[in-house]
Amino acid sequence: MCNYFFTVNKLGKKIDDYYVNKALQLYLEGLTYREIERILGISHVSIMNWVKKYNIKRPYNSEYHPTYKILNALELSSYFQSPENIKGAGVIVTELGDKFMLIKWERFKE
Repeated sequence: MCNYFFTVNKLGKKIDDYYVNKALQLYLEGLTYREIERILGISHVSIMNWVKKYNIKRPYNSEYHPTYKILNALELSSYFQSPENIKGAGVIVTELGDKFMLIKWERFKE
């Protein structure tokens, strides 16, 4: 798993809404506050505050935890060319600056 840090655009002391939305999306996908902090470069405390402020609730499932990768466009294209990478799994791709985050989880995990 790659860790990249992204520059967060701040408007004064306010973080750009784009990053607030990304952080909340990643939270709903099952990533922890600290994982989101490492990916977006935003304090985990800020993320916790947004989850509370917007009353975001995710379903509780202790066995569900997706894996994620940070890829550039060429790596993403190559990833999808291999059928074994996506067979039997759910995949979501979201933009992160000039990179892409691929979130994957096993659909039929026992």
